[in-house]
Amino acid sequence: MTETLASPLPQTLLALAGRTIPLPDLATSTLVSIDLQNEYLAGPLVLDGAEAAVAAAARLLAAVRAAGGRVVHVAHAGRPGGFFDRTAARGAFADEVAPRAGEAVVEKRAISAFHGTDLATHLPEPGAATLIVAGFMTHNCVSSTVRTAGDLGHTIVVAHDACATRALPGPDGVVVDAATLGRAALAGIADRFCRLASVEEIVTAPDPADRASRLREDVNAPLLATGAGSSK
Repeated sequence: MTETLASPLPQTLLALAGRTIPLPDLATSTLVSIDLQNEYLAGPLVLDGAEAAVAAAARLLAAVRAAGGRVVHVAHAGRPGGFFDRTAARGAFADEVAPRAGEAVVEKRAISAFHGTDLATHLPEPGAATLIVAGFMTHNCVSSTVRTAGDLGHTIVVAHDACATRALPGPDGVVVDAATLGRAALAGIADRFCRLASVEEIVTAPDPADRASRLREDVNAPLLATGAGSSK
């Protein structure tokens, strides 16, 4: 009987370039929390797994705060009376991840959190420290923001289980379910722009000194099934 050998995993552009992205040092990192708003928890834009993603994001937020890291909250600002109305409950941040006094809040009207905002002024110089990204929706605002940040030279880790998305129609009229869309979006940004990690991995990572010998961590690791996120 002939034995079938497993095919090797495809390599990401990061791996082919010989680049590894270590897990972040929470004390020096900046958490960019994107569109974790009530709009995605109920109504026509409700996301698959949104509540679990918010819970994961809340755990991550607490860990970054405890470590003394920086936090930037991004919110989509819609028209009064419409989606993401920031004067109404629907446009407010979910209670579990609401900003504290002194934490930056950036409101955007486009998909990328950089477009038309002052987000860049709240971030470290590109390459100086890691950006940790979480939020909604993975395929839209999370993806767009991560790609822009990567083009600007930032080192990025995306907390994949603190993201979520929703099902969408595919080009052939067949529905692309949220899990599939989210995994594809995450795989796309991890090819070139970021490392993917769970909140558990991020908050329990060894101290930077202990991690120095582990910088061979595989940025080309298989995607986990969780965290099928996306942003508008």
